[in-house]
Amino acid sequence: MSTYLKATFLGGLLLLVTPSFSVQSTEISHPISLPPSPTREFRGVWIASVANIDWPSRPGLTTVQQQAELIAMLDRAVALKLNAVILQVRPAADALYASSYEPWSEFLTGEMGKAPSPDYDPLAFAVEEAHKRGIELHAWFNPYRARHPESKSPMAANHVSKLHPQWVKQYGKYLWLDPGEPEVQDYTVNVIMDVVKRYDIDGVHLDDYFYPYPERDRNRRAIDFPDAPSWQKYLQSGGTLKRDDWRRENINTLVQRLYQAIKKEKPWVKFGISPFGIWRPGYPAQTMNSNGGGSFDAYQEIYADSRQWLVKGWIDYFAPQLYWKIEKTQQSYPVLLSWWLKQNPLGRHIWPGNYTSRVGDRTSAAWPANEILYQIKITRGFTGATGNIHYSIKPLMQNRDRIADLLQKETYSTPALVPASPWLDTTPPPQPALKIERDATTGKINKLTWESTGQEKVWLWVMQTKTGNQWSTKIFPGSQTSYLFNSQDSPSQIDSVALSAVNRYSTQGQPAIGN
Repeated sequence: MSTYLKATFLGGLLLLVTPSFSVQSTEISHPISLPPSPTREFRGVWIASVANIDWPSRPGLTTVQQQAELIAMLDRAVALKLNAVILQVRPAADALYASSYEPWSEFLTGEMGKAPSPDYDPLAFAVEEAHKRGIELHAWFNPYRARHPESKSPMAANHVSKLHPQWVKQYGKYLWLDPGEPEVQDYTVNVIMDVVKRYDIDGVHLDDYFYPYPERDRNRRAIDFPDAPSWQKYLQSGGTLKRDDWRRENINTLVQRLYQAIKKEKPWVKFGISPFGIWRPGYPAQTMNSNGGGSFDAYQEIYADSRQWLVKGWIDYFAPQLYWKIEKTQQSYPVLLSWWLKQNPLGRHIWPGNYTSRVGDRTSAAWPANEILYQIKITRGFTGATGNIHYSIKPLMQNRDRIADLLQKETYSTPALVPASPWLDTTPPPQPALKIERDATTGKINKLTWESTGQEKVWLWVMQTKTGNQWSTKIFPGSQTSYLFNSQDSPSQIDSVALSAVNRYSTQGQPAIGN
């Protein structure tokens, strides 16, 4: 028997509305309880391309090899019930996508400026394959690095160092775009917004590199970043900030501009940053040691006032790199996370980064897999922390110290939706039209089919089934419009089925329910 069922509210109760053809009275003889809200947790993983850390595994792989590697990573993410990947697409003023601004990355093809062969667009491919699996794809950019020491090939003719050499500074073994040049800031915004406009990404992500980490001379003294020309231009234009404050303001302005530009173009695209895990030594107090020193000072040394970005609400999610063990007194994971949560007056997402690559890394400093599992449990114990991001996918692919097995069995045993972003949008998608097909002999549910009833494209579908007093949840990509039950679903024991739509803001609509 087939029946279209659509749920509606009347007088606070969920009732069934059906067409005029008859249905069995047992299907609508009593109000049906709503399913519980599905788990909300950001479960992300970084996929690093710089120096071929994660993907591609080495430069110069064929298109088929590159695609096979990426598909294997996305399939592993699905198996672990992760819901987001953060793919590095611009490691050093180059591109792992078709760009009119910058050359193809040598980490992709082995030669800067050389396209993949056969030609394809890796970012378009990654977005399509991630979305097929119901996984968010965040594009990860390094805003100012212009050349990495691992780069071997000659500079392409259309690299920024060739087209605009006045913007680029040699600093140690790196080339770096000068954040103090207004044209550099415009260029960086244009590069990132080009991707936002042309690709169906779910997020824009920046890492912890703004001004470069300090290089040191033979006497171990820090070498100052060579930005004297842009500093002098600032002073001559009437600027009054001190040099360090001016550097910080250059970064603050970029962050604010990017957030505003992204929201104007595609408000559902999330903007996130993963800064160094400690704002300043002494915040919290135990990060300052008894001698008055402390850990690395990102505020003073790379001019990243990351706390301000969070307080001002210039980001949608904040992923401090909490790359220390729980037991490490001066940089304890739970103590740092607790401090960051108190710096979040606007209630933005806090999704700390975890040093999963330290698990089983064959060094004396290697961590056991349980360290990461415990850190996730700690995150879940804090109000306001709603997810984690693993750096990086390699240990999950290699299953070091059984980390993938343990996550799958103990930590991510059930699926989760990415937390909603109510400051962006709260309009829920409409209830879908749901069709339940049963076996004519046994009456068991055989199949569900459904369709959207709204104009907005559905991002995900949430199917929940009730057996006795227990609800179970499955999450499907928006392109899926049917589900065939099998013996593992125990369809003969299912009492109710609920299906709801989720939009790009991760807002869930009311379910259509049938029994």
